[in-house]
Amino acid sequence: MLDLALIRKNREAVEDALRMRMDEVDLSGLLDRDARRRELVGSADELKARRNQVSAEIPRLKKAGEPVDTLLAEMKDVSARIKTMDQEIRELDEAIRDELARLPNLPAPDVPAGGKEANVPVRSWGEPPQFDFAARDHVDLVTSLGLVDYERGVKMGGNGFWLYRGTGARLEWALLNFFVESHLADGYEFVLPPHLLTYECGFTAGQFPKFEDDVFQIRGESQGFTHFVLPTAETALINFHRDEILSEAELPRKYFSYTPCYRKEAGSYRAQERGMIRGHQFNKVEIFQFTAPEDSERGHEELLEKAERLVRELGLHYRVSLLAARDASASMAKTYDIEVWIPSMNQYLEVSSVSNAHDYQARRGSIRFRREGQKQTEFVHSLNASGLATSRILPALVEQGQQADGSVLLPAALADRLGADRIPAASA
Repeated sequence: MLDLALIRKNREAVEDALRMRMDEVDLSGLLDRDARRRELVGSADELKARRNQVSAEIPRLKKAGEPVDTLLAEMKDVSARIKTMDQEIRELDEAIRDELARLPNLPAPDVPAGGKEANVPVRSWGEPPQFDFAARDHVDLVTSLGLVDYERGVKMGGNGFWLYRGTGARLEWALLNFFVESHLADGYEFVLPPHLLTYECGFTAGQFPKFEDDVFQIRGESQGFTHFVLPTAETALINFHRDEILSEAELPRKYFSYTPCYRKEAGSYRAQERGMIRGHQFNKVEIFQFTAPEDSERGHEELLEKAERLVRELGLHYRVSLLAARDASASMAKTYDIEVWIPSMNQYLEVSSVSNAHDYQARRGSIRFRREGQKQTEFVHSLNASGLATSRILPALVEQGQQADGSVLLPAALADRLGADRIPAASA
């Protein structure tokens, strides 16, 4: 959520920044409501002060035998006016909060304008593999090697689901353990959150109200929308300190979480996005930080390096891109994507979005901290990254690691966990 005081002070600059993400921006209505609210609050406070003064005066006048009928009539009118004003103030508060809640975050100054076409490649690591044989795609590979069963996954869950089996299940678990152990070694606290979250969690994350129809919702018979199934652990972790005031000494707070992620997006968004590239359920380890404002840029770079290191240790060719304003999540001020190379698709696909929300989420969730010796509180900054999602890592592993004999070479980080340096060919 944006700072209303910032909008009052720098309306044109805020509108210019928002136009990087919105086709039409006009904050005049919001500011008109804010001005009317402040006017009402001032008038209501004056009336309440008058009511308090007269309420204290009436007993004295009665005791002195002086008439109070005129004052009582005045107070009746004052109370009615206060009631009307308070009601209008509540309605304005709700309207202002609703409008602020629907505005996206302001892009950081170095974020390029535009959509996906304006993303800026920052760097790459390794080289795309070159094959002197007829390379296969990951769907063919994981099916023939018995790693993934798409047919039975669809039978159980419908389109957009799959199941891991045998060595595939062990490989998936080895990846997750590798990520978990890495984050533990870096001093992050392991959190296993609920998978069913309340509406307030989605609001704090910045996903609601705009994207509430994009999640799987749980509805009570008479209560309507009561909970939703988390689309990412970020939605849970941002709420860890909701409505809390931390001390300066407690920052930064560093967490990570493993969860399945549940998405309503179609399992076959495009014909080439087959298999595990896009589905309704996938596994992910999420890393998260709460920092003081002056430390968030450093925290952002730390998360980026951590996620990159995992991909490098898996031996995968990848690149890092700075996302343009309209390609990044609306809640985030700045996002880097780490994208692995999928040979069969001849393109890079995101396996980690590394984002800095600045104080946007903290304002929505009232997550604050107090500096030593200060009475005033400040909003923290929140940062997150996938560390990592497996549904595109595994396709990249089998495609980049495939050999002419049909086997798949494994990186050392996984070979130790599986007791082998390769997945043998199906005929072996």
